[in-house]
Amino acid sequence: MDQSQRIVAATPSSSRSYQFHPAHAAIIDLFNLYLGRGNRQKPDESVREPPNKSQKRVHSPNRDLPPRNEQFILDFEQLQSQFNDPDQLRTITESVLISLVVQCSNHAPRAEFLLFALRTLCRISYINWDTFLPSLLSSVSAAEASISQGAQAAATAGSSATSSQSLVPVPSNHSTNPTSLLPSAHGIGSPSPSGNEPGSVTALPHVKPSENGQQIARAGLILRETARRNSQRIRAAAINCLRQLSCKIILIGVEFNLKPVTHAEIFQYMMNWLVNWDKRDLGAEDSAGRSWRSEKTLAEWLRSCLDVIWLLVEEGASRIPFYELLRSGLQFIENIPDDEALFTLIMEIHRRRDAMAKHMLMLDQNLHCPSFGTNRIVSQITANVSVESVAHLRHSPITYPSVLGEPLYGEDLAMSIPKGSLDWERAVRCIRHAIRTTPSPDWWKRVLVVAPCYRPSAQATPTPGAVFTSDMICEAIIDRIVELLKLTNSDANCWQEWLAFSDIFFFLIKSGCTDFVDFIDKLVLRLNGVDNHILRTNHVTWLLAQIMRVELVMTALNSDAKKVETTRKILSFHREDRNSDPNNPQSVLLDFVSSCQNLRIWSLSTTTRAYLNNEQLLKGKQIDEWWRNKGEHMMDYMNMDDRSIGMFWVVSYTMAQPACEKVMNWLSSAGRAELSGLQPNDRVMMTQEVNPLPMSLLSGFSMNLCLKLALQMEEALFVSQVVPSIAMVETYTRLLLISPHSMFRSHFSQLAQRNASLLSKPGVTLLVLEILNYRLLPLYRYQGKSKILMYDVTKIISALKGKRGDHRIFRLAENLCMNLILSLRDFFSVKRDGKGPTEFTETLNRITIMTLAITIKTRGIADADHLVYLQTMVEQILATSQHTWSEKTLRHFPSLLRDTLIGRVNKRGLLIQAWQQAETTVINQCTQLLSPSAEPAYVMTYLSHSFPQHRQYLCAGACMLMQGHPDNINSANLARVLREVSPDEVTANIYTLVDVLLHNVHLDLQKGHSLEEVLKKADANLAFFFWTHEMLPLDIFLLSLIDRDDDPHALIIAIKLLESQYLLERIKQYSANRGPPEHWLVTQVFKRNELQKALGNHLSWKDRYPTFFDDIAARLLPVIPLVVYRLIENDALDAAYNVLGTHSLFLAYHPLRFSFVRDILAYFYGHLPGNFVLRILKVLDLSKIPFSESFPQFISPAGPAVCPPLEYFASLLLNLVNNVIPPLSSSSNCSSRSGSMADILNSSARPPHGKTAGTSQPGPANASEGQKAFYQIQDPGTYTQLVLETAVIEILSLPVSAAQIVSSLVQIIVNIQSTLIQSGNGFHGAANGVGQGSVLPTSPSGGSTDSMSASRSTCVIPGINAASFVSRSGYTCQQLSCLLIQACGLLLAQLPPDFHMQLYLEASRVIRETWWLKDGKRSEGELDSAVGYALMDPTWAAQDNTSTAIGNIVALLHAFFSNLPQEWLDGTHVIIKNLRPVTSVAMLRVAFRIMGPLLPRLSNTHTLFNKTLTLLLSTMVDVFGKNAQTIAPVEASQIADLIDFLHHIIHYEGQGGAVQTSSKPRPDILALIGRAADSLRPDVQHLLSHLKTDPNSSIYAAAHQNTAKTSTS
Repeated sequence: MDQSQRIVAATPSSSRSYQFHPAHAAIIDLFNLYLGRGNRQKPDESVREPPNKSQKRVHSPNRDLPPRNEQFILDFEQLQSQFNDPDQLRTITESVLISLVVQCSNHAPRAEFLLFALRTLCRISYINWDTFLPSLLSSVSAAEASISQGAQAAATAGSSATSSQSLVPVPSNHSTNPTSLLPSAHGIGSPSPSGNEPGSVTALPHVKPSENGQQIARAGLILRETARRNSQRIRAAAINCLRQLSCKIILIGVEFNLKPVTHAEIFQYMMNWLVNWDKRDLGAEDSAGRSWRSEKTLAEWLRSCLDVIWLLVEEGASRIPFYELLRSGLQFIENIPDDEALFTLIMEIHRRRDAMAKHMLMLDQNLHCPSFGTNRIVSQITANVSVESVAHLRHSPITYPSVLGEPLYGEDLAMSIPKGSLDWERAVRCIRHAIRTTPSPDWWKRVLVVAPCYRPSAQATPTPGAVFTSDMICEAIIDRIVELLKLTNSDANCWQEWLAFSDIFFFLIKSGCTDFVDFIDKLVLRLNGVDNHILRTNHVTWLLAQIMRVELVMTALNSDAKKVETTRKILSFHREDRNSDPNNPQSVLLDFVSSCQNLRIWSLSTTTRAYLNNEQLLKGKQIDEWWRNKGEHMMDYMNMDDRSIGMFWVVSYTMAQPACEKVMNWLSSAGRAELSGLQPNDRVMMTQEVNPLPMSLLSGFSMNLCLKLALQMEEALFVSQVVPSIAMVETYTRLLLISPHSMFRSHFSQLAQRNASLLSKPGVTLLVLEILNYRLLPLYRYQGKSKILMYDVTKIISALKGKRGDHRIFRLAENLCMNLILSLRDFFSVKRDGKGPTEFTETLNRITIMTLAITIKTRGIADADHLVYLQTMVEQILATSQHTWSEKTLRHFPSLLRDTLIGRVNKRGLLIQAWQQAETTVINQCTQLLSPSAEPAYVMTYLSHSFPQHRQYLCAGACMLMQGHPDNINSANLARVLREVSPDEVTANIYTLVDVLLHNVHLDLQKGHSLEEVLKKADANLAFFFWTHEMLPLDIFLLSLIDRDDDPHALIIAIKLLESQYLLERIKQYSANRGPPEHWLVTQVFKRNELQKALGNHLSWKDRYPTFFDDIAARLLPVIPLVVYRLIENDALDAAYNVLGTHSLFLAYHPLRFSFVRDILAYFYGHLPGNFVLRILKVLDLSKIPFSESFPQFISPAGPAVCPPLEYFASLLLNLVNNVIPPLSSSSNCSSRSGSMADILNSSARPPHGKTAGTSQPGPANASEGQKAFYQIQDPGTYTQLVLETAVIEILSLPVSAAQIVSSLVQIIVNIQSTLIQSGNGFHGAANGVGQGSVLPTSPSGGSTDSMSASRSTCVIPGINAASFVSRSGYTCQQLSCLLIQACGLLLAQLPPDFHMQLYLEASRVIRETWWLKDGKRSEGELDSAVGYALMDPTWAAQDNTSTAIGNIVALLHAFFSNLPQEWLDGTHVIIKNLRPVTSVAMLRVAFRIMGPLLPRLSNTHTLFNKTLTLLLSTMVDVFGKNAQTIAPVEASQIADLIDFLHHIIHYEGQGGAVQTSSKPRPDILALIGRAADSLRPDVQHLLSHLKTDPNSSIYAAAHQNTAKTSTS
């Protein structure tokens, strides 16, 4: 390659068009002259290296000396005058300079001249650095790539030549890279390594032709290795020199006023060089790991590169923000060169990164973990997804903090977490708690991933949103097994715990989330290792017997390579228990379960039979004998003795099919009979009633039998032509309730898959709807399937609402949909796809709005994206609804809804006008249709000839004709018309009837009639419709009536209907027929109510299918709570009190009455008197709710209302710690640092979750307080939710203000550690520094008790027996103090916003009253150090027992924030507003420490993010503003960490997640910071200079500008 070609190759493509310009050759000649590269040097002449230095001196070429450097500028100016286009000449000059830099970088004198020439040209302003430097760096990059490629090509050519020719030694001083852009690897002034240096190649010994081929091959390998090493050495030297020269040039250029984009490009190249300094293609190392680089040369270019970087990030110039170093990844290079300057830079990056990252993390963030105390799924990730994707969104319950403090997630990340680390323990702690508390299967399905061994190869990619691994799941399962074994060995009655765990264990194994073979291996190691003494019973064998028929398990035992070993390990869990009660059902099952397991394994594989226990196989004969002699012929299943129950359980493991048939025979043992009351041709057979199977019998069935039974029963219920018995339906629902994880199925989907035509049968649809509405509604809510079920039921409603005559199915579906909507306490879309107008009826539209109001006001909106969907959802509802809500109702609505609805036009006046216009026609039609003498045939004439707009007034016209005398009209014709029209028309009649009825009441009153007389007439008219002839659905009428609460008589009429003797008698009959509310406890034969008596004339009509649980009275269960809401809104508290009193027993049948009590107390908090609160509480079965022992005395109406003592609130929090907060395991660490803290916090053994330390649970087989079966607590769903929501109800019921309650809770948290420490426990005299008069250490090291003043105050919470308090928890005082903070934050987050405002005010007060923050005598340095100490994580402070008031209150706020729905985070700004004006850096740091960790969570809430960021910037202006009134001037460098944090968080928000190299802040955020910066001091403005929208000063604004130009072009 000749010289001109080399120049072209080294120059950018944009400059190649100038290579034929006349000036191009002239400039090259000029530079060649001064570089000593005369024309007599041939293009292909290369400078060959002599063998040694002496020869080099002798054979050095004889060249003419170039002119003196000072002459260069004169010659250049003379050349410049020869050409007319200076810009073109400048471009050509820059291009030539760049090519010469590339070519001459390894020639020291020539490189020095090029630097001189550049400086000289700069003095005459001839170099445009903003174009020159990027082009230079681009050319350097291209040259490096070319050098590497050429070296590889040469090595390949040399290798092939060596293999095909005789071995000829290659001199080591020859260049092996003839295609390089550089003329030679080493020029004059750059000596090459000597021949005796390591790596030099000596002449190979002569190889005789007669020597064998092995020697020849060995010599060839040596030669190829020599060529490769030479290539690496030359390549490394060339690149090192080129980079060193480039850095020197950059150092010159940076001193000029470059554009931000140029600075950014230089920085990127420098960082790339540093991060990749040891890449193999740069010649860093050979295959043996020996370095070929010149340490001196490397150090020179590396230090020059560091000089460039330091110059770029210099705070005085701020060419590049130091933050760019924090996110560059430089600190993570694996092989750091031995360079002190680089090490210093990396240490500084680490220091500032750690200081910045803490602002991203909440205090005690390692303790933040889902408590499962609510049924809401709250994910820690912020994902912008469409509403239709929400149902399938992966849920990340925890995240792992990055080194920059960002929340990270993903299966690949989880897989990289080392076992035993803090992140590992936090993840396993979350899973352990989930296994104990059994959250919904929907939660599990969103967090689990299939174990890698079970995944198809096509799905081997990691799951993006996952945070758990199969190893974590496996460890948590084994921990739970060990925990239950220990509990069993303590003689505690924990059978219910085992049953609940077996359900979730089956679910987890079947889902394939953990490797079964690996699980068995680890379980054996655990039980044979540390816990080798705890396996004394056959509970583990029983647990494994439950999953023996799972496909993954059968594969492992039948065809897996380790099947023999796995089988032997499974059999090793057998234990002989000779001391158990032989007649106890559980003991019988555990005694025989090993035999069942052996029999199953025998049937699976012949290769493992040799390892089976013959004694257990022979024991199986006893099972067969019992079955043949007793079990097979047993019919009196209601009076089985305990041993028979146990043996039947055993049979369910060995002979599931015979056992299944036996159960089906039991349920059909009463035979069949014809359904009475039908036409002769309509013959329908119905199964006679028997006793349903009791829960005590069902609970011990094997999972295999339960699954078989469910399938058999579904066949009998939905496929068979015989009407099933209520006993079979009830038993079927009990099966689903007893194992909610393993047995659940979505009925509409399952039936559609079984046979698509099944749901077209009215009988099947009715039965499914009844089961769902009256038995499984809480189960669907627990499963998280309420929304999906609502969409399925809506399809039925949409299909039937316009269809004539199908009233029964429609009204049942509508009632179910009401219950479903009212059960939802999270955001939902009214349509599955979220698009188009709602398909709801008018009634459902109104209930949806009410549900949204309750949800938003009592629980908030969890996700910011839902706020966007909310507006769309309301518009979808209002598009098909004409309703307007009264002012009294709207005043209690949350502002989000109220602002949308308050502007709607009330069209009721128009409706009355429409009635008045149609009244004459309607009355005429009604007179012909409803006169006593009207012919029945006229009904069809009316239906076919009347207009729909007139038919909607049929009931109103009938009411006008009655005039209080129902005998005046033909009830038969009216009833028939109402049956023949569509359900939609009946609903329209109800709404117009209400409007006309209330209008006529006003007219009658105007005519002088008394109110009593008018209402009596209305009662008579309504009795005709609802009691005498049962023509209209009462539930819809009541809902329509209370929605007209703007009329003063509507609620009066509604109350009269609810207090009617007819209705009360109907409810009484329903209660007697239904039995106790806990239907799963009913063991007697169910009595089927007659169809007409159950549903009335209108709904029963010509229907023949009998009812199971449906009843007119039951349809009112969702309505009565709404009536109470409406009465309270209208200040009719006495009426609401009476309604609750009248129907309190009936409301016990409400499937969600616990939620009703909790929500109504929260919705109307502050508006309900004490006696009314008591009335509401009596709706609950108080004996079954875990209220505090002292709670009743504080809500007693006797005596004045007083705030409970602090001990009451502390006990409330302790109960949450014991039952709701995830417990700390013996191996977990409550601290964020290792060392002695781990020993302190793990020194005590935590008792089993839900049980008090030192206690046991002897007695009958009832569920313990910590683990109740799901069917016992269907509302709210789990015991954890029950405990948390009970605490919420207690707080909301107290007759004192929210301010008093919050003040008490904050007082406990602020002083909790000192109170617990001084209770004893070996820490007498330790102080915690929460007192306002304490002496504050000025550094974290001063936190030890030895360094504290003896006079330091120790605030103690009065009235608390701290020693008893600690012992009841089972934790050390250090652990308990940290967990109580978490519990308090969780509790406050469940309360209404009234409590939140008080918390913010109280927190601000505590911080403001901290004396040292206001102490003017303290220097800024002391205050800064003090704040750093005070804002330690409480788990850190627990190490030295030195917690502070500020640390505890900030930790409380952070625990509160982490559980708060996103919508409610809007109120958090009150804290900082109350702290302003901020007058010191110390207080500024407190503000940033409080609010900073919120910003990552708000990254998908642009408005709230901006608002919070603006607030933090305003506090900065308070301290560093141009007009700031600070006590002492503070240097801007003291807040470098805050500046870095601001840079980082806006990049995080711009990316919408973890910051990437391509992340950029949003332009509007840059504008926001720019506006705030205008008010700051110049020195602080300078640090924020890149966070502006000016592309001439901001590298980020310049990046946006370049992006815009690129997209435009």
